[in-house]
Amino acid sequence: MLRYPLDPRPDWQSRLEALGFDFYRPEGVPYWQESACYGFTAAEIDTVEAAANELHGLCLQAVERIVSERLYPLLGIAPEIGRLIEVSWQRRDPAVYGRFDLVYDGVEPPKMLEYNADTPTSLFEAAIVQDNWREQVRPQSDQFNSLHEALVDRWRSFLVGRRNIEILYVTTATPNPEDETTVQYLGQTAIEAGWRTKFLPIQEIGWDSGNRVFVDLDGLPMRQVFKLYPWEWIMAEEFGPNVARSGANFIEPIWKMVLSNKGLLPILWAMFPEHENLLPAFRDPAPLAGKPCVRKPALGREGANIRITDGSAVLAESDGTYAESGYIYQAFVEPPAFDGNYANLGAWMIGDTCHGMGVREDDTLIMANRSRFVPHFFE
Repeated sequence: MLRYPLDPRPDWQSRLEALGFDFYRPEGVPYWQESACYGFTAAEIDTVEAAANELHGLCLQAVERIVSERLYPLLGIAPEIGRLIEVSWQRRDPAVYGRFDLVYDGVEPPKMLEYNADTPTSLFEAAIVQDNWREQVRPQSDQFNSLHEALVDRWRSFLVGRRNIEILYVTTATPNPEDETTVQYLGQTAIEAGWRTKFLPIQEIGWDSGNRVFVDLDGLPMRQVFKLYPWEWIMAEEFGPNVARSGANFIEPIWKMVLSNKGLLPILWAMFPEHENLLPAFRDPAPLAGKPCVRKPALGREGANIRITDGSAVLAESDGTYAESGYIYQAFVEPPAFDGNYANLGAWMIGDTCHGMGVREDDTLIMANRSRFVPHFFE
């Protein structure tokens, strides 16, 4: 795993915009970075792929235990929501994607930092934008990226045995260029698979109390809904209780709420102690007293409310609005650094298989919403 400086394409901005990637410099801060790239060996890619597949299997075992033993209080999930999760899990409601955030230096086994299993942030960049970069900059090299094809295949698998194809509504909160581009891209992969899709901002979804269904602006029932909006936010909204009443099929399903909760990490460590791809994690800081440690909010996002210590002094800290969700404590492993750039990997699961990855980097130890996306290749 190496970082290579290089000259950006002279017209890189127009090339990105031609792909529909219009949030590469949010608020003037460069998010897409092509003045560098990361190079891997084929063996290192195999290691990342195997680790992600292994971790996904461990996580599904943890979901089974959480549901069967109703361990929802350990994740701060209310009993009534737990019952919805249980029904969804027992039905095996289908899921599309998930992203493992991993720390990996090319030497030690990859370690799981968390599982972003509910929202597809950075999937468009990983599947399309960096592939376009590779084709134009390093066409002789390969890239760990079969994401687009896998997404189309995954959507197509949902249609097997179905005569009538209902409209798949794709939704997120607007205005938000990043989220809107991401859901539009996911909708396009569904169209390629044979679905009919319709975009609708989540705030414009209506409720027909007489027929007990969610409806679009024309009053048509919404039976299939793909959303980029966290489940914990949905269930806290006024219309949250209508989820169960509506009978709508949501993607990602509500059982993914378990995987996206960082309360999962101590449960994983208790179930699989000393696993080479896991870091020690606890609900109480005592087991990590005096050791390098990360304090994370259970429902935190985008690097908010993180505190990293070396056992005594604070190395890095971020503020945010997620402190009320409670904290978990995870052993800290410093990510690899290249000329002051700290890097971690996002390994993408499509269905139950890892199909690609993206690299994010930052000048600090905390990866946040503005941390740079850097393309990669392997030989």
